Amino acid sequence: MVDVVQFFEAVEAAYEKGIKREVVMSRYKRFKEIVPTQAEEKTICREFEEASRYVPFRVVKLAKELADGQIVRMR
Repeated sequence: MVDVVQFFEAVEAAYEKGIKREVVMSRYKRFKEIVPTQAEEKTICREFEEASRYVPFRVVKLAKELADGQIVRMR
């Protein structure tokens, strides 16, 4: 459960100040180990999005497009 919270903290950081791509990807990888199915992921992320207005999918998508060492920063 702690790892899931850490993933969502990384999403928050991407929106609030920026976070290294590697951190986002490592936390997302661990999140996917805990929540392996896409249906579960969508449900959990939707609940997080409704509560926070931060969109985990957009953060992960941007992180995948960036190179190591770059900062994931949402606007």
